[in-house]
Amino acid sequence: MIIDTHGHYTTAPEELQAFRDAQLATLGQASATPTPAAISDDRIRESIELNQLKVLRERGGDVMLFSPKASGMEHHVLDPAVAAAWARVSNDLVHRVGELFSEHFAPVAQLPQTPGGELDGVIAELRRTVSELGFVGVNVNPDPSGTWAGKPLTDESWFPLWEAIEELDVPAMIHVSTACNPNFHTLGAHYLNADTSVFMQLLVSDLFVRFPRLRVVIPHGGGAVPYHWGRYRGLSMRYGWQEPAELLRNVYFDTCVYQQAGTDLLTSVIPTENVLFASEMLGAVRGGDPETGIAWDDTKQYVDRAGLSAAALTAVYETNARRVYPALDRRLTARGL
Repeated sequence: MIIDTHGHYTTAPEELQAFRDAQLATLGQASATPTPAAISDDRIRESIELNQLKVLRERGGDVMLFSPKASGMEHHVLDPAVAAAWARVSNDLVHRVGELFSEHFAPVAQLPQTPGGELDGVIAELRRTVSELGFVGVNVNPDPSGTWAGKPLTDESWFPLWEAIEELDVPAMIHVSTACNPNFHTLGAHYLNADTSVFMQLLVSDLFVRFPRLRVVIPHGGGAVPYHWGRYRGLSMRYGWQEPAELLRNVYFDTCVYQQAGTDLLTSVIPTENVLFASEMLGAVRGGDPETGIAWDDTKQYVDRAGLSAAALTAVYETNARRVYPALDRRLTARGL
């Protein structure tokens, strides 16, 4: 089985964006609360069958972890009520995808984070999606402001969220949303900055001493982390921090790296048991490499050519994901998969 651990609903029916546009147009108007338009099952089926499911099958995949569109989370919008309604509508739609295509899609939640916002509503949506709707994971934005104005995710202000995530036994994928600083392109800089910065935050903290069962997935190949592994080791020795390898009891990286050399580097630096197959297909990077003829996000081709043993490939493609996402394993087992 091949499990793709990183997918977003980038092809959602246009009614979802219409609801969001109405929300943003009525910000600050207490009496104006838009109502989501009804979206039929047929509309959802069409949006999935002609897109993610079609490509997943063509590339030999079986299951995808599926969350709302990352750049559309827009956590920089300040109103907690707006954020809560937007997360609920987005998550409910992803849940419906998981019900209509239960053998192929497992839902991952968007949280209603806001800049400097309180966490009660965030934790409530976490509990609703995991405990009531059967979501297998959650996306956590380390920078709800979009400008890196907040506190690091190792700050004690984040602890109630980590406590709830650890209690529910689901992993947290680190995923920012839209950048609000023009110095940082959302797709080309902001996402990779977040991956790299979060690893550094973890390296200089004792977060996993406090939360030893917390599991964190850093996507996009870990940003700069594998490429600069020696830098992190050297800094740790210089300043007396923990060894970077100590984080690997709790931190995992995915294979959303869109070239062979990058995939080779990732799988040679990071132990195989800490690598999860992922593509983020139909996401940030679309089209194909004219030099190789391979679609940028057809990451299975790069992993297949990375020189891994058969056992390592099985781990990257399936067993690591089932171990890191125990709710996914239970979901697949219940369906005889």
